[in-house]
Amino acid sequence: MTVSKMTSQDQAKQVAPVGFDEEGGALQLGELSELLGYSLKRAQLKVFEDFLRCMAPLQLTPAQFSVLLLLDKNPGRNQTEIANTLGILRPNFVSLLDALESRDLLTRMRSPSDRRSHVLMLTDKGRATLARAKKLVATRHEARLIDVLGPAEHKALLGMMAKIAREF
Repeated sequence: MTVSKMTSQDQAKQVAPVGFDEEGGALQLGELSELLGYSLKRAQLKVFEDFLRCMAPLQLTPAQFSVLLLLDKNPGRNQTEIANTLGILRPNFVSLLDALESRDLLTRMRSPSDRRSHVLMLTDKGRATLARAKKLVATRHEARLIDVLGPAEHKALLGMMAKIAREF
C-alpha cells in the first residue's frame, strides 16, 4: 500500500471555508443564483439566524413561536390540527410540544369530544412569554426585515410567499 503525500493545493481545499475557493475568493454560483428554491433557502437561513438571535432571551425557535401564536388565536385545538397547519411531522411535533410543556408554556389535555386526541392550551406563563416574543419580533426581527426591504417590498414579498404556499 502506498501513502501519497498531500500537495499544498490539496491541503488548502480541505481547509477552505464553505463558499470560497482555495485562494479565499467567492465561488461562482452559476445557475444556482437563478433558482428560486436556492434563493429562498439562503434567505430562510439568514432570517432564521436573525430570529434566533432576537429570541435568545426567551429561548424560542421559529417553530415554537409559531405554535404559541396559533394556540393564542386557536385555543383548545388538537395537536394534529396545529401540526398540519405548520407542516410539522408528528414525531417532531411531539418533541416540540414536550419541550414547550416542560417549560410550562402550554398544556395538553384529553379532548372532551375525542378521548384519543389531545387539545392544546397556552398557560399563563405561555401567554406572557408569547407577549414578550411578539414584542421582540416586531421591534427587532421584522423591523430589520422591513428596513432591508422597505414597507412596500416587505408586504409584496409576504404576498408572493403566500401565493407560492397556496398555489404551488
